[in-house]
Order: sequence, then C-alpha cells, then structure tokens
Amino acid sequence: MSLKNKRLEVMKFLEKDVDALMEKYLIPIDSIWQPTDFLPNSESTDGAFFEEIKEIRELAKELPYDFWVVLVGDMITEEALPTYESWLMDVEGVDQVENGGNGWGKWVRQWTAEENRHGDVLNKYLYLSGRVNMKEIEKTTQHLIADGFDIGTDRDPYKNFVYTSFQELATYVSHNRVAKLAKDKGNKRLSKMCKIISGDEMRHHHAYSEFVERIFKVDPSQMMMAFHYMMKQKITMPAHFLRESGNKIGTAFEEFSNTAQRIGVYTSTDYVDILQKLIDRWEIDKITNLTDEAEKARDYLMKLPARMYRLSERMKIPENSFQFKWVEPAITK
Repeated sequence: MSLKNKRLEVMKFLEKDVDALMEKYLIPIDSIWQPTDFLPNSESTDGAFFEEIKEIRELAKELPYDFWVVLVGDMITEEALPTYESWLMDVEGVDQVENGGNGWGKWVRQWTAEENRHGDVLNKYLYLSGRVNMKEIEKTTQHLIADGFDIGTDRDPYKNFVYTSFQELATYVSHNRVAKLAKDKGNKRLSKMCKIISGDEMRHHHAYSEFVERIFKVDPSQMMMAFHYMMKQKITMPAHFLRESGNKIGTAFEEFSNTAQRIGVYTSTDYVDILQKLIDRWEIDKITNLTDEAEKARDYLMKLPARMYRLSERMKIPENSFQFKWVEPAITK
C-alpha cells in the first residue's frame, strides 16, 4: 500500500471519533466568548461607549513601542485565517464537498469559526487604541493573504498535525505573554482579551496533539518520520511571510522576530521548549514497533532539543527597535 493510501486509511479510521473530539475541544457558539464581550458597547446611548474608548486610548499610552509591534504582528497572523482554512481543507483525508463532506471537514470549519474571533477582537482593539497605523496594517494583512505561504507540509495529514500541534502552542505562548505585559501596565481589558485568546490556542493545541497521539497508535513509524521531517526542516510560522507595503515577501519577519524576542514574548528558547513538550507529550522515547528508519528518526528527535538549546544561547538580539510602518514614530513611547 502506498504511503498516501495508508494515510487516507488512517484518516478514515480516526474520523469516527471526530465528533467526540469536537465536543471535547471546541465550545458551542452560544457558549463561547465573542469579541463584543471585550469591546465598548456601540449600542449604548448614555455616553458610556465614548468613555470606554477614551479609557482604551489613555491606557494605550502606557504600552511601549515594541509591545505594539508584537501585538500588531500577532493580529495580522490571526487575520490570515482564510489561508489556514484553505490549506487544511486541502489536506488528504479532509473532505469538504464530495458526499456532503466528512468529519474532518466539519472539524476544520468549526476550528476556523473559533479562530476567526481572535483577529476580529484584536483588529477592533487596535483600531480604537489610536496607537497604530491601521492602513499600513491592513496592507500587510492583505499581502499575507494574497501572497499565500508554503509551510512545508504538502497535503500530508501527519505533517500538518505536527505543524498545528506546534503552531497552536506557539501562539498560546505569544498571546499569554502579551496578556502578562498588558496586565503589568494596568491594562486589564487587553490582558483579559489576550489571555482568553491564549486559552483557545491551548485547547486547539491539545486537540491536534491528540490527533497525533492517535496516529502514533496505528501507524507509529510513518508518524515518527513525519515528526522528524517537520522538525528537521524547522517549523515555518506564518509570521515568516510578513511584509510591509512596498517590500518583498518575508522582509518584515526578522525584525518582528527580534522585537518579540527583545520583550520576551516569543524567543528561540520557546521554540525548543515547545519541541521538548511535544516529545514528552507523545512519549517519543516509549513508542514501539518502529522500522529501522523510524528508529533513526526517533534518535534524531531525542537529541535535537539539547543541540538547539546550545544554539539558542548564542543568539544575539539587537537592542534597538526597528521602525515599522505599522506604528508611527511620532507616538513611540
């Protein structure tokens, strides 16, 4: 049996549990939070709406330049959701149309619906804050969606589930750290907003991680090879493809990454920590019935964190902030 057919067989086998997994990891629409829960009520007629906007803008002045750059980058990558959904819908075993679609297609749609709220609430908050250049942000967002990006997973569900397990945990780390920085500056509204987004990301991380766990039980060698492949080529986060207006694809990433590392929102050490968490979560050292090739892949994975930690310790981050078009220099604090 070809690898493709084997993967399709495994996806079909696991599909019977997708409804239960959605019930476990996704929250009903009528119960989950919505962006309006964290934003001023535009329907108020007693002036409260404008008072709340005034408070948002005053508290925004207390947050430093690098913080805004990171928050903008986080928002833009959340707003690129159309790309993520179209890519996941194209994964082998995910059926959206034929025969009415399948359980995996349903998962992707409902996961997308939850993720959609993140960009919505952050976008509106940034607009109200008065601290950013929304038109430049909108251009970057449109570029990111229009350009598209290749995350190196092909249509392989195994590789895609490794990617999403990693990426969801990385976004949890970033949003959670931003929440803490906002709280330390007394911005409770923004802190709660980012904290609850991070909670969604953690739930989604657990879901995709369980998908991988289930695949390891039925196809351990090929799942190990997929994990090895993704970590050897390194996880390409959506932010790698950021660009400002007038620039080429990916030109904004290095400085955005430097900014995130400088304020401790997401660092090279975090990348290695996430890898180690996945190795521990999937109990890579205990998996049995591996082919010789998969055994070699396991050995590589087990040794990889230590090697990457040593590399991360030698990284030097510029002390000075890069001037992005997203945040005006005139309002840099």
